[in-house]
Amino acid sequence: MSKNTINVGFAGNPNCGKTTLFNAYTGANLKVANWPGVTVEKKEGEASYKGQKLKLTDLPGLYSLTSYSIEEKVTRRCIMEDDIDVIINVVDASALERNLYLTLQLLELGKPVILALNMMDIVEERGMEIDLHRLPELLGGIPVVPVSARKRTGLDVLMHAVVHHYEEKHSPRVVEYSQDLEERIRLLEQALTRQEPGIINARWHAIKLLVQDEEQVEEHPIDLPEILDRSYEQEIINQKYAYIEEIIEDTLFYKGNKVAFTDRVDEVLTHPIWGMPIFFGVMALVFFLTFTVGDFLKGYFEIGLDAVCGLVLGLLTRLSIADWLISLVVDGILAGVGGILTFLPNIFILFLALAILEDSGYMARVAYVMDGLMGRLGLSGKAFLPMVLGFGCTVPAIMATRALEKERDRRRTILVTPFMSCSARLPIYVLFAGMFFGRFQVLAALSMYVIGLGMAILVAYAAHRLEREKHENVLLIELPEYKTPNARTIGIYVWGKVKDYLTKAGTTIFVASIIIWFLLNFGTGGMVEEVSESFGAMVGRFLVPVLAPAGLGLWQVGVALISGISAKEVVVSSFCVLFGISNVNSAGGMTALTEQLASSGFGTLNAYCLMLFCLLYVPCAATIGVIRRETDSLAFTLKMILFQLLVAWGVSVLVFQAGRLFL
Repeated sequence: MSKNTINVGFAGNPNCGKTTLFNAYTGANLKVANWPGVTVEKKEGEASYKGQKLKLTDLPGLYSLTSYSIEEKVTRRCIMEDDIDVIINVVDASALERNLYLTLQLLELGKPVILALNMMDIVEERGMEIDLHRLPELLGGIPVVPVSARKRTGLDVLMHAVVHHYEEKHSPRVVEYSQDLEERIRLLEQALTRQEPGIINARWHAIKLLVQDEEQVEEHPIDLPEILDRSYEQEIINQKYAYIEEIIEDTLFYKGNKVAFTDRVDEVLTHPIWGMPIFFGVMALVFFLTFTVGDFLKGYFEIGLDAVCGLVLGLLTRLSIADWLISLVVDGILAGVGGILTFLPNIFILFLALAILEDSGYMARVAYVMDGLMGRLGLSGKAFLPMVLGFGCTVPAIMATRALEKERDRRRTILVTPFMSCSARLPIYVLFAGMFFGRFQVLAALSMYVIGLGMAILVAYAAHRLEREKHENVLLIELPEYKTPNARTIGIYVWGKVKDYLTKAGTTIFVASIIIWFLLNFGTGGMVEEVSESFGAMVGRFLVPVLAPAGLGLWQVGVALISGISAKEVVVSSFCVLFGISNVNSAGGMTALTEQLASSGFGTLNAYCLMLFCLLYVPCAATIGVIRRETDSLAFTLKMILFQLLVAWGVSVLVFQAGRLFL
C-alpha cells in the first residue's frame, strides 16, 4: 500500500555529510523554519522517486539519543514522533566505528531505518574496504546503501530503498545485552505494557528507564525500585560499543591503510602555539580577498548603477514627472538601494571564503584551537563557533548558541557575539576606509574585526570574573577529516546568503531609503527646500551633543546611526540620501562625500570613530528579535541593548579624545 507523501528524516552525527546529502536531493528548493514551540531551525525540502512524493527533513546533528543541548532534544523528539516515516541514518563511512553508536540507538526505536554509507569515495581513496553483505546482516537486515553526496552517486538507490522499505515496521533486536540487563528490560516491558496498553516499542522505553533518562522517567513513571535501583547507562554503552567492535572486525578491512593527511595537517593548524596565529592569518587573507577581488568586481557594478540612474532620470524628466517624485526615485530609492547593491561583490567574496573554510573542515579546528583562551573566559571552545559565524551574520550566530548545554554559557555567548563584525557592517568599512585611509584601507577595515573580537573576549572575561561560582567547561568536539569543499554545497550556501542580501535591499533598505528621504524633505510646514529645516535634521540635532565627544557631531551621522538599527547597511544608504549622492561607492561619489564631510570638519579620525561606533553599537532589528526569542527575556534584551550603546559611545569617545592629542 503506497502513501501520498513519505516523510523522511535525515539523522546522523555532525560532520557526517548529512546536510550535503540533503542538499543533493533538495538543491536550493528548501524551506527553513523553526520547530513548533522552540527556536531551533529545521530545513525541509521535497523530492520524488518514480512518482512517489517525498518530504525530506534535515535534522540537527547528534551523537546519541541521550540528549543534552536544545538541538539534540528536538532531533530526538522529532524522530520519536509519528511525523517521520523513515529514518535515513547518514554515517561517515570513513569513521564507521564512531557513527554506528547512533545507528544502534535508532534501530532500537523500531522505525524503518536505512543506513546511508556516505563518503565512500574517501574510503576507497584510503584503500579501505567495507563488506556490504555482512554489514546489513549484523544490523538486523536493514538496507545499507553506499553513497557519495559530493559526487552524487548512489542517490537513486537510496531513494529506492526508502520507497520500498518505509512500510517495514519490524524492530530487529540487534544488540543482545547481558542476561541481567535483558531480564530487567523484560520486566520493565511487561510493567509498561500493563500500565500503558497502547505503548509503542516498550523495549526502547524500558532501556531508557534503565539509563534514567529524564524525559522518559517523567513521562513513564514506574514504581519498581528493585529493578530501577540505579542507572545502568554505562553498562549499556559499554555493551553497545563491544558489539560495534565485533561489527568493525567483521566488516571493515585494511583500516591500517588510512591516509594520515588530516593528522599531518592538524599538527600545524591545531598547534598549541601556532594554531591561533594561523587562524588570524587565514582570516586576514579572507578580508584581503574580500577587499581586493571584491573592489575589482565592484567597479562593474558602479558602471551599471550609473547607467541605470542616468536612464531613469532621463526617462522621468522626459515624462514631465513632478520634481518631488523624481527626487524620491533618484535621490531616495536609487541612491539608497543602489548604493548598497554595489557592495554585493565584497559580500559574495566574504561568504564564499567562509563557506570554503566551513566545508573543508577547518572551522571545527578553530573551536579546538581557541578552547584554551575560551576556557580562561569561563566558556567552552564551542562558544567560539557562534562568534566565528558572527563574521557572516549575527542572526544565525545567535541561533547557533543552542549547541551549548548550559544556559549561562548561552547567554554570555549571546552577549558578546554581536561584537563580531557581520557582513552587513562590511559596506560601512569599505566605504569609509576607502574614502579616508587610502592604501591602508584593508588594515583599517581589518582592525574592526580584531577590535570586535578583542571586545568580545574582554566582555566575556569581565562577566566571568564577576561570577563567584567556579565553572568548568570540557570541550568535546569532533574534528572531521579534511576534504575538498563541495562546489554544490558551497553554491547553495552562498546563493542563500546573497539572496538574503538582495531581499534585504529590496525590502528593509528600500523602505528605509523612502523613510529617510521623507524625513529629509519634509518638516513641520510640509515639504522643505532646506534640509536643515527637515524632521531628520531635528532628530539629528537632538543627538549632536551626545555624539560630539565621539567625533560624530554631525546631525546627519545621528540620523544614519538611528536608521542603521533597521539594518547596518542602511547606514551607507542613509549617507547616500543625506548627502544626495546617487553612487557613493564610485570614485566620483566618494570624492564628493569626502569633500562634503571635510567641509564640516569630519576627517580621518572621525571616520575611524564612526566605524568603531557602527561595530559596537546595537545590532540590527532582526538580531534583537532573535535575542529576545532565544533568551525568552525582554529584560535581558533591553539591558544588552543599553550595554552595547554605552560600550560603543565609551570606546568611540576614548579613541577620539586620545586621537586628538596626537593628530
